[in-house]
Amino acid sequence: MNTRSDTRSRTPAAPTARPGAGAYGPSPIGTPAQARQLVCHTLAALGPLPPDQVDDLLLVTSELVTNAHRHGGGVTDFGIAVGPDRVTVSVADASGEAPRYDLREELCPGGFGWPIVLRLCREVTVDTRPDGKTIHAAVTVDR
Repeated sequence: MNTRSDTRSRTPAAPTARPGAGAYGPSPIGTPAQARQLVCHTLAALGPLPPDQVDDLLLVTSELVTNAHRHGGGVTDFGIAVGPDRVTVSVADASGEAPRYDLREELCPGGFGWPIVLRLCREVTVDTRPDGKTIHAAVTVDR
């Protein structure tokens, strides 16, 4: 697994599903459930995928959207791109701060979403901008 997290500016690949709107207005993705519904709709067009890969992608989607709401002021853009062996979910928010991976000695609530994303994804990149960031998380799929 080649999972990495970095902060750099770059232009992401064009998504196959229209991203949330960005410069066109507010993102139509307001909740993790709405994001999962869009991902499910996109995956249905691909044909059957192994259930564990679908579950991984839906969990990653939920975690990224939840984190955007909790730590980034909400989702400002959302996209999904389909490649031959991966599906990439992109979630943007208004915070320029990169996600943190804090190792804790004690068990306390919260803080598990980002490690889950890093564990389940083939590749994770964080692109920062003056007005926020976009996280691109790619999950391997067998098509």
